[in-house]
Amino acid sequence: MPELTDIQYVRNIMEKHGFHMSKSLGQNFLINPTVCPRIAEYGNAKPGFGILEIGTGVGVLTKELAIRADKVVAIELDQKLFPILEETLAGFENIKIIHGDVMTYDLEKLIQEEFLTKNIRNIAVCANLPYYITSPVIMRLLEENSAKHLNLSSITVMVQKEAAQRICAPVGSRASGAVTVAVAYYGKAVKLFDVSRGSFLPSPNVDSSVMQIVVYPENSMNPESMRDQVQDERLFFRMVKTGFSQRRKQLAGVLCNAFAIPKSETLEIFAKAKIAPSVRIEALTMAELIRLSNAFSQSQSMHIF
Repeated sequence: MPELTDIQYVRNIMEKHGFHMSKSLGQNFLINPTVCPRIAEYGNAKPGFGILEIGTGVGVLTKELAIRADKVVAIELDQKLFPILEETLAGFENIKIIHGDVMTYDLEKLIQEEFLTKNIRNIAVCANLPYYITSPVIMRLLEENSAKHLNLSSITVMVQKEAAQRICAPVGSRASGAVTVAVAYYGKAVKLFDVSRGSFLPSPNVDSSVMQIVVYPENSMNPESMRDQVQDERLFFRMVKTGFSQRRKQLAGVLCNAFAIPKSETLEIFAKAKIAPSVRIEALTMAELIRLSNAFSQSQSMHIF
C-alpha cells in the first residue's frame, strides 16, 4: 500500500470515497512522513501499552501507533472517514475505531472494556487535535483521569504552536494562563518539537507543535506534584479561572468583587498568604496560587459558598 502521507494517494482515496474535508471539524491531514513516527515514539506507543487516539484522519498516526503498541483504540467523530479507514488500516488486528465525540464519550467504560479487561494496564493518549478544541479536550482527559482513575500515563498531542507555548509555559510567567495552571496541577507539560504548516493537507495558516503531558499518578510522591497541598480544589480552580479572566487587573480587587467579600477581609487574606494585593495573577507561581487559595478557603466569608 502507498504511504498514507503521499499527497496523490490521499487525494485519490478521498475522491474514491467521496470524502471532503470539514473545516468545521478542523480537519488537516498530515503529509509529512517524519512526524507521525516521532509522535508514536515519544507517545509511549510500545509493547505493554494501549493507546487512545483522538481523531484518525486517514489513519497516518493510527498506523504508526499500531505498529508499536499492543492495541490502539481511536475515537473518530466523522463517520464519513470510516470507509477510508477500512482500506488504509486493513490488516491491522490491534486497531479499533469507535464513532463518537471525545467530549461526551464514556471514557471510563471505554478504557475498562478495551484495555483493562484485556490486561493492558499502561495507557497513553496520542492525537493530532483540531485547534479549536485543544484546551477542552486536554482538560477533559485530565479531569476524567483524576475523577475516574483512567490510568493515563501521558498525553502526547499535536496542537497549534501558540497553544503549546502557553500550556507548557512556567506558571508565573507572562505566557501562562488558566489552562497552564490547570495542566500543571495534574502533570508536567513539555514541548517536544515543532511541525511546519506545510506538513498538512490542506496547509493551515499557523505552525504546530507536539507537546506531552506526563500525568502525575494518584497519590503521587513526585516532588513536582503539588496538588495534595490544595485544601479546596473547587475553590482553587474558581480562583484561577476568575483571576485569569481579568489578568491585567490587580488580583485582590478581582477576587474581592468575584467572591463578594469585604475589601478589608480580602486584604487580610492576601497578607496571611504573604502576597501583595496589587499583584496580577499571571505573576504568581504554583506555590503562591495554592497558598492564596488555602488562605481564602480558611476565611469565614468563603464558607457560604
